[in-house]
Amino acid sequence: MAYFIPSADGLRAVSEARSPWSADTLHGRLLAGLAARTVELDYPGEPKHTARTRRIATTRALAMLTDRGPLVVAVTSATTLLLGAGALLGAKITERAPGEAAQHAFAFVQGAAQTAQALGSWLIGLGFILFVTWGRRAYKDASARRTIGILWDVGTFWPRAAHPFAPPCYAERAVPDLTWRMATWTRATGGRLVLSGHSQGSVLAAAAAWQLKPSVRRRVALLTYGSPLERLYGRWFPAHFGPTALSSLHHDVDCWRNLYRLTDPIGRPARLSGGCRPEAHRAPLKDPLPYGRTAQHPLPAPILGHGDYQADPAFAEERERLLARLRSEVPAPRPEQLPQGDSGRSSA
Repeated sequence: MAYFIPSADGLRAVSEARSPWSADTLHGRLLAGLAARTVELDYPGEPKHTARTRRIATTRALAMLTDRGPLVVAVTSATTLLLGAGALLGAKITERAPGEAAQHAFAFVQGAAQTAQALGSWLIGLGFILFVTWGRRAYKDASARRTIGILWDVGTFWPRAAHPFAPPCYAERAVPDLTWRMATWTRATGGRLVLSGHSQGSVLAAAAAWQLKPSVRRRVALLTYGSPLERLYGRWFPAHFGPTALSSLHHDVDCWRNLYRLTDPIGRPARLSGGCRPEAHRAPLKDPLPYGRTAQHPLPAPILGHGDYQADPAFAEERERLLARLRSEVPAPRPEQLPQGDSGRSSA
């Protein structure tokens, strides 16, 4: 029996970094209000503390806003494209800059054109300053390096054929190496293994499992936690990580279990098409585990979010369950070869 853990340490920093979403927005407050009700249901019989409940609910609300990312990107991209196309068309027709072309228009149109023109220039300069600032900060701040590592891991996962101007793809080496290790180990020992992956490591684990031969893939069980397989990759790359592909993976491997938290902005259950048995997803893990102070936790337990899944008792429980499921199929070890002439019995 073996236990492999591909993981991307950089992605564990997501819960530590500040979220770009503000809890002061109207939508964020509405989500926090709904999440506060679920927090009280998750900790029945506990003495309620308003500040503690609000903090947990706010973390859950911010994690839910990740699902609104595609809409925000679509609206921002469409607005930028339309405004840019209008500015270029107007400049081509009038042969003047937007601010000059709108001098004889209504005051509102003239002000909007001048403001947009000035704002664009300032944003270009601000973007350059932020780029230099983040580059300097990455040398001094570990959390900044981890945040940049997150973007780097996601951006360099796909082969260079998908983005030829990007840095070399690490998955082109990591996935074949992991596949070779699994295939070699199962062939040499005749055993089975549990492949465990956290965050971006779960994407590598799924990609490596897909590369295995069907006979080897049936000897592998998957344990993923904090996985962006469906929440991020499935939405942006549905042909490779959509419900059909993930359902096929679930049926091809021996078993797949996925752990997630409501406070995790990255991990979520994957949507699987068709009847998938046994179920791939466990109920969301409690975060924090104890609501208030206990003898084991004299201080309020931290909200873990995207990190430290292995510290949750549910992780060890699911791992043992997968190992027990595989153990029944593992062949018994071969008896040791005795030296020639030795009957195996002790002499008096």
